[in-house]
Amino acid sequence: MMRRFTKPVFLLLMLCITALCVQAQSVVISGAVIDKLSKAPVPGAGITIKGKTVGTTTNQSGKYAFSTAEKAPFTIVISFLGYTSIEKLISGNTANLNVELEQEGILGQEVVISASRTPEKILESPVSIERMGHSAIKEQAAPSFYDALNNMKGVEVSTQSLTFKSINTRGFNSNGNTRFNQFVDGMDNQAPGLNFAVGNIVGINDLDVDNVELLPGASSALYGAGGINGTMLMTSKSPFDYQGPSFQFKTGINHVNDNNTGVQPYNQLDVRLAKAWNNKFAVKGTFSFLQAQDWQADNFSNFDRAARKGKDGNRNSDPNYDGINVYGDEVSQNMRNVAQSVLNAGTSGFVQGALGLIAPPTAAQIDAFKSNPAGLNALNGFLRTNATMRPFYAGLNTPGLLPDQNVSRTGYEESSLVDYKTQSLKASGSANYRFSKTVEAIAQVYWGSGTSVYTGSDRYSLRNFSIGQYKLELKGQDFFLRGYTTQERSGDSYIASILGSYINETSKKSTDWFPQYVGNYIGAKSQGATDAAAYAAARAAADQGRFVPGSKAFGLAKEQILNTTIAGTDFKKGIYGAKFNDKTNLYHYEGMYNFSNLFNNVVEFQLGASYRLYQLRSNGTIFNDLVDEINIKEYGSFAQLGKKFFEDKLKLTVSGRYDKSTNFDGRFTPRVTGVYTVAKNNNIRVSYQTGYRNPTTQNQYIDLSVGGGSQRLIGGIPEILNKYSLFANQAYTDVSYRAFLAAAAAGNPDPTLLKSYSFDAKGVRPESVQAFEVGYKGLLGPKFLIDAYAYYNIYKNFITAVDVYQRNTDGSGFTKFGVPVNAAGKVTSYGAALGIDYLLANYNLSGNISYNNIGDIPDNYINDFNTPKIRYNLGIAKRELIKNVGFNVNYRWQGKFYWNSSFASGDVPAFASLDAQVNLKIPSVNSMIKIGGSNVLNKYNFTSYGNPAVGAIYYVAYAFNP
Repeated sequence: MMRRFTKPVFLLLMLCITALCVQAQSVVISGAVIDKLSKAPVPGAGITIKGKTVGTTTNQSGKYAFSTAEKAPFTIVISFLGYTSIEKLISGNTANLNVELEQEGILGQEVVISASRTPEKILESPVSIERMGHSAIKEQAAPSFYDALNNMKGVEVSTQSLTFKSINTRGFNSNGNTRFNQFVDGMDNQAPGLNFAVGNIVGINDLDVDNVELLPGASSALYGAGGINGTMLMTSKSPFDYQGPSFQFKTGINHVNDNNTGVQPYNQLDVRLAKAWNNKFAVKGTFSFLQAQDWQADNFSNFDRAARKGKDGNRNSDPNYDGINVYGDEVSQNMRNVAQSVLNAGTSGFVQGALGLIAPPTAAQIDAFKSNPAGLNALNGFLRTNATMRPFYAGLNTPGLLPDQNVSRTGYEESSLVDYKTQSLKASGSANYRFSKTVEAIAQVYWGSGTSVYTGSDRYSLRNFSIGQYKLELKGQDFFLRGYTTQERSGDSYIASILGSYINETSKKSTDWFPQYVGNYIGAKSQGATDAAAYAAARAAADQGRFVPGSKAFGLAKEQILNTTIAGTDFKKGIYGAKFNDKTNLYHYEGMYNFSNLFNNVVEFQLGASYRLYQLRSNGTIFNDLVDEINIKEYGSFAQLGKKFFEDKLKLTVSGRYDKSTNFDGRFTPRVTGVYTVAKNNNIRVSYQTGYRNPTTQNQYIDLSVGGGSQRLIGGIPEILNKYSLFANQAYTDVSYRAFLAAAAAGNPDPTLLKSYSFDAKGVRPESVQAFEVGYKGLLGPKFLIDAYAYYNIYKNFITAVDVYQRNTDGSGFTKFGVPVNAAGKVTSYGAALGIDYLLANYNLSGNISYNNIGDIPDNYINDFNTPKIRYNLGIAKRELIKNVGFNVNYRWQGKFYWNSSFASGDVPAFASLDAQVNLKIPSVNSMIKIGGSNVLNKYNFTSYGNPAVGAIYYVAYAFNP
């Protein structure tokens, strides 16, 4: 019989015996974890052997099972963030070990990383920090986690459109804020060519957000250039820790009681998939699509762009009306100057014919001709009697007939020019491999495309705009190495004001329109018409043939201009373009090592370095890169040393960073912080921080026609200033130029009124801030958390802009330039904030109030603090109001303030907004239904002048495995 055992059978038998032996030596544990109150499963709960890292996590149904070679008896710990941990003694194989976890308050116990680039409790942070975890995100009273940032202490939001918002803290807010850094999984979220952080146009899917950490104030010592007013880090969920499928569909309405559009649908789908194998390899993918009708900017207030302030009147009462959200009416001329230009052209033609010249006469030849009485009489006779010249001659030579008045072309409302059909398509994915428990490699991609509206120096329609971010990273417990690239593609994006102006030019050139206007005005006045009637008649005559929105001619002109790039514009050939052609790229490489473990954590010591390359590729539609490619290189390194003293009650940290950019001198930014524990869970913090930002890529290299072609924005570095000879052929200040025009129009030209503007030989330089802060954060009992701070900031070399007028070398007039420069002197700001969280019978009561103000400013500084002095938030929430039903309500108020920007300036009225949601959890299918709304009282408001007023969004959302 023994001979019948073949070798394979013998081996199989031995394997079975071995497996049985192993099984006999292992302890197998299984069961489920549920919420004590709702009885819902708790996915992602950790089950570990006490004192060891061996264990597992619950699946989507809250179930778990694992085996261990640990010798019984031993203790396992069942834990999950937001719940009280439970310990169970294991004496052997255990099945159906079901555990009920009870929710607890976790005030002040969250762990943050961004404040010191090392894990620490938020209570022990050396600087102010705000945090939003995934549990709070899931039940936020806002359409998205990005909208919920508004409820954080001291956070300001400027809303340019439905999907584009700018985040800021501590003053100097702006559209497309360049003083606030945003990072997604360690990647800078800015569009490198358009210079703004793209917010969540291209970012984390709501289902994939693990946490958001926000640092108000300067943070350059740890995060480099930028972040002069704050830094926000958004972190996605690991595919190892959050597995399985998730999806959410949200449907709702907006534009309720909106006369512009009427009620419109709002729909969004989010999907996330993640899977891990053997805790070694994991992948995830996300998809999000949003479709809605955007808010329409309809501020038609009259605006004086030269003085950057509002003025009285509308299109019917002011011949020089320039509506804020009306485009094409930026093109303006003085009536007397127009008349004089017509007479000058007639004079040139008459003299050329009288002298028999082949080419037009020179100024000297014309002066010589006029010096002869016979010639002058003949010329005046021609100008006085010629049918074309006669009205203009009479207008300039008849007292009171032709006023010293600027008139503007008839513009188009933004709704006729901008694409309001908002879409946002986002996708992301990662592949993660763990070499060990602490070392992980990650390949990650974020890509997004969409249509939105952004406010800069103009209103920009971002149509089919896309950005891709691609990253490779190796990280461990004490280090990371990271490289990523941001690839920006402008798609079919364009400038609204240029589009409006060029549609006007296509229908009738301004060189024809203005003479027609002035000539008809003079004719009407000569026949006894009132000023108002003459202006109306002049505009009606000049606007004959104007393309009307909705007409075939308007549509054809619009389409042609949108398909032509800005660089393709050729005025002589009648070719006009408003489209960007931007393919700018950013490449970034950085690494950091934390040496603390090598020193047995007696001291904390970190070193890091980074290298960044901007490749500006706009084909001449944004930058001065039509002929030559532009590359900007930035280098940086930092070090941080921290140590605890006096039985760990005092922690001092010193940080410093050195950065160098291609066009600017190297810069050192230090930081010193101290945290003192006055009692358990009660800490006082003091910090001195410095921050700086380089002039943006546009501040350095922009070369762009804006304002309907009435102005040219150029970079402030010497290379661009020399291109337009602004050192050799000095331009004149805006104030003196307007005084000169007024005198010339009155018939008293006085060149001595023109005052030169001298640009700094080094051009525009980086701006910097010194920030002083003192704060307190503590638990007054286990259910009452208080956080307070006060700050004082000193800014130097604040980057602002000037408008100057340069005399053209051919004598044809002046060219207007907008140039970034540094404000002389120092600008100061100060403020304070207080936040309170209180847990009362499982209700979470919260509130915060912040105060921000600007202090000393130089006389020549344009105040763009752009921040309400006081704003506050009040919130109440309960995860379980009744079984499986929770709610969250947040009330927000901010005071009136003045908004100043290169696009528009004016008062932003005080307003209040109420966000609310109620949710029903369905444990049997691991789902949640949420009914909610933002600004539920539908009180339309705007956060920055010239941007659209925003009303309510009401929605219903169904989420599986949120």
